[in-house]
Amino acid sequence: MKSGKEYIIFALDLESIRDARHFVKVLSNHVAMFKVGLELFVRSGPEIVRMIREQSGAGVFLDLKLHDIPATVGRTMNAIAHLGVTLTTVHCGESEEMLKSAVAGSLGKVGVLGVTVLTSVFEKDILVSGFKNEYVQDMKSLVMKRAGMAQHAGCTGVVCSGLEVAELKKRFGKPFLAVTPGIRPSWEYDKKDDQKRVMTPSMAVQNGADFLVIGRPIRDAANPAEAAIKIAQEIDDCLK
Repeated sequence: MKSGKEYIIFALDLESIRDARHFVKVLSNHVAMFKVGLELFVRSGPEIVRMIREQSGAGVFLDLKLHDIPATVGRTMNAIAHLGVTLTTVHCGESEEMLKSAVAGSLGKVGVLGVTVLTSVFEKDILVSGFKNEYVQDMKSLVMKRAGMAQHAGCTGVVCSGLEVAELKKRFGKPFLAVTPGIRPSWEYDKKDDQKRVMTPSMAVQNGADFLVIGRPIRDAANPAEAAIKIAQEIDDCLK
């Protein structure tokens, strides 16, 4: 059985490699992976991945959310495959061919996750984007449709909110990874921010989430290491 810390992916949503280096040093023994998103990767390039690998035993989740024509996504994923990251992301979007190209480009060296629906998106956003009414009324059905595309294309799993994890595991099986952002520990669950579909760590893990992406509750804590330990304990407690 995984320990609580093995569920945690800490989001390095920071402006510089210097700031990232600080958190890698502080948290390397308390999280499973470090997430590198668009902002930090654009500012730091592949050097940020090398730094994490050299200074930490944790994995790297390169969250670039690729979305382009299949050939471009395939070539980009091939470049990512040589960076030594554990997981990376591609939007499910509207093309299963793009997902297949991503998987082929990964060369089996990195787990490819399909991004279903961002946790900042709510029903009204789906409505104004022109989706069918069935998806507006039940966003979970859109997540499941896109997850099915991802699995059929050979993806390792998907990124989805904790609200969809239980149904995802029921439909697609335990081996199909569910990486869940929008996580708020119990002491911050009621805070308002740009994440709309949120869940506590224990709720998400009980639903079947394999990894939890957590940023602000750890980053903004007075003692980030203590916050990570406290979240890991919350997960351990729910697994007993």
